[in-house]
This record gives sequence, structure tokens and C-alpha cells, in this order.
Amino acid sequence: MVTPSEVSPALEVPPTKPSGAADDDPRIVPRRHLGRWVTAAAALLVFAMVVNSVVRNRAFQWDVVARYFTTAAVLDGLLLTLWLTGVVMVLGFALGIPLAVMRLTANPVLRTLSWGYVWIFRSTPLLVQLLFWFNIGALYPTLGLGIPFGPQFVSVQTVNLLGPTLTAVIGLTLHEAAYAAEVVRGGILSVDAGQTQAAQALGIGRVRTLRRVVIPQAMRSIVPTAGNMLIGTLKGTSIVSVLAVHDLLYSVQLVYNQTYQVIPLLMVATLWYIGVTTVLSVGQFYVERHYARGSATQP
Repeated sequence: MVTPSEVSPALEVPPTKPSGAADDDPRIVPRRHLGRWVTAAAALLVFAMVVNSVVRNRAFQWDVVARYFTTAAVLDGLLLTLWLTGVVMVLGFALGIPLAVMRLTANPVLRTLSWGYVWIFRSTPLLVQLLFWFNIGALYPTLGLGIPFGPQFVSVQTVNLLGPTLTAVIGLTLHEAAYAAEVVRGGILSVDAGQTQAAQALGIGRVRTLRRVVIPQAMRSIVPTAGNMLIGTLKGTSIVSVLAVHDLLYSVQLVYNQTYQVIPLLMVATLWYIGVTTVLSVGQFYVERHYARGSATQP
């Protein structure tokens, strides 16, 4: 029988504190990040100075900005900008998806042609492409429909067929398709190969596997980049002003060429671009959250 005096000190139970005794344990104090607060205060000070200089600077002529912000000319240019953005994005991805599939196919000819297309249109500036298409009549004065290497049944003058707006649509679409193809290809490659193998084991065809199994899972990777492309395309449409297309920027330029109020009219275009981009960013957030359902990382 072991007596209390023979119990090892290591096995002794420490005495409990009375319920009313004061806690003598050291209190944990959070670390004070002085540098963080100083940096935040400096950033807020700089931001306040910038806002003050913009609001109180009379050169911006905010009364002129308010006067032209909702004029018919500006709104018509805004509508054309939105129309160009929507058409180019739809046509760009409609062409980019087949290019991405061609790039991933086992056919070496299709794979090489897709790679060459992406290489050419990603290697040349967009402005150069637009100017090239705008002057395409110098290379092909007429376009015809007929038998290859044979007689033509219908022909039309290129100058009469390709106006500034159609030229802008063609140039932007072909440029956008090259980037859309890479976005879709990256999204398809992000899907685990086991998904395709499982679909093939069930006897599902390749086209249906791509449409019902691969693409829905690839959308989680495609949507964020596609949203950035949409915003970039919205801003990139301003380059069509060099073709005298009456987009938002060109409409603003027409006004300040008459009134010589350059800064306030540019602010009108800037505010509209910021507003539309903000709306698109909010929509992108909800679309990303929709396709990220069930994943560990949701926006």
C-alpha cells in the first residue's frame, strides 16, 4: 500500500485556486503596429490632398462637366461603345472557342493553324491591325463570290463594303479572338484529365464531354480572365476613334474641337468609363461567385 508521503512530486496534483482569488497570470497585450498606423495616416493625407486638388481646381470646370454629361451626342457615343463591346466580346469568344479546341486537338494541321493565328494577332498592336483593315481596299479593291480559281458570280467594291464601324468590329473581333482562345485553352487545361476519362468510360462522345463536362468546370478559371477582358475591351474600344467611329471618346472630341474645353469634356468620358467599368466589375463578382459554388475559395 502506497502512502501519501511516497507519491512522486511529478505526480502531485497542483492545488486549485479558490473561485474568488485574483488571476496572477500575465495578460496578453496585442502588438502595437506603429508603422502601420503611420503609413495609413500618410496615405489618407495624400488621398485627401489629391481629392482637394481635384475638387477645388477650377480648371476642371465641373459645371461644364455636368452640362455635357448627359447630352445627346455623349449618350449616343456611349451606346455605340457599349454595343461595340458586347458584339466584339460575343464574336471574339465565338471564334476563340473553336481556336482553343483546335489548339488542343491531336490534328497537327489544325493545331498549327490555331497557334499561327494566335501568334500573329497577339504579336501586332491593335492600332496597326485596325489601320490595316481600314486600308484593306488597297490590297483587295474588290471582293467576290464564285468558284475557287474560276469565275466570280458576285463582286463588290471593298470601299463600299467596309465602313469605319464594320472595320472596327472586324479588327477588334479578330484581335479579341486570339486572347479568348488562350483564355479558353487555359480553362480547359485546368480541368483534371480524369473528368474526361470518366466521361469516355461512360461512352459519352467528345463533343458532349466538352460541352457538358469540361466547359462547365473550366468556367471557374475562364470567368475571372474573361471579366478582365470585357473591361479591357470596353476601354480598348476608344482606339476606334482614329477611324472616325462615333464612340464615346470620338463624340467627346467632336465637342471639344468646337468649344475648346478639352479638360472638362475628357472628364465626361472618364466618368462614364469609370461608371460602366464599376457596374461590370460588380457583375463579374457575382458571376465568379456563381461558378465558384462548392469550391474552397469563393470570391
